[in-house]
Amino acid sequence: MRDYESTLDLIKQAKQGDNDAKNTLVIENSPLIKSVIKSYKNKGIEYDDLYQLGCLGFIKAISNFDPAFNVKFSTYAVPMIAGEVKRFLRDSGIIKVSRSVKSQNIQITKFIEEHIRNFNKEPDIATIAEHFGISEPDVVFAMESSRSPISIYQEVGDDDGGRKLMLIDKLSSGNDIERTNTRIALLKILNSLEPRDKKIILLRYFRDKTQSEIAKEIGVSQVQISRLENKILSKIKERMQ
Repeated sequence: MRDYESTLDLIKQAKQGDNDAKNTLVIENSPLIKSVIKSYKNKGIEYDDLYQLGCLGFIKAISNFDPAFNVKFSTYAVPMIAGEVKRFLRDSGIIKVSRSVKSQNIQITKFIEEHIRNFNKEPDIATIAEHFGISEPDVVFAMESSRSPISIYQEVGDDDGGRKLMLIDKLSSGNDIERTNTRIALLKILNSLEPRDKKIILLRYFRDKTQSEIAKEIGVSQVQISRLENKILSKIKERMQ
């Protein structure tokens, strides 16, 4: 463990533009950064992205720290790290939802509960869309507005060898695409799909529906859904290259 005086020396060097000193401080304080960001897991942000945000907050703490504060640097750094993550969650969420969509989601939820009470089963997307006079993709979007965005690194099944597959395995071209840019590109592509194609992807990967369940909702066979899904994923993959 580095003593307080040597830590102050490194901070002074880092503030003067010494990147080696800055990197040393980040590496040595990695456990501190990780202990702070663990409270923000499962918030719809990848752990690596959380860690980068934590590091950014830590570096800001280095820049702003003054020994005259009469507190340990680690004590000063903790709220700076947490503040950077909170700021991102507040201002830079991956998906922002309008009040009207949130209100629509509440109305749909109440309708579903009432439908279950009256008919002892959950209404399908088409029934909900007809009741509210909106399109089926809009129903799915409204229902998803209260959920955290799906991670492209979420497991979606197994391959022929039994290896766990993530969504990015089906979409990635194999290039090392920076994660944030990939998510942004994926979101734009999803919004550009034809309504039926978008609905299939939303139901399959955002609502965790099986191909058989989707086939029943759309009114086609499971085999057709399988073919359509592969075709849509190939289209998305091509656009992401």
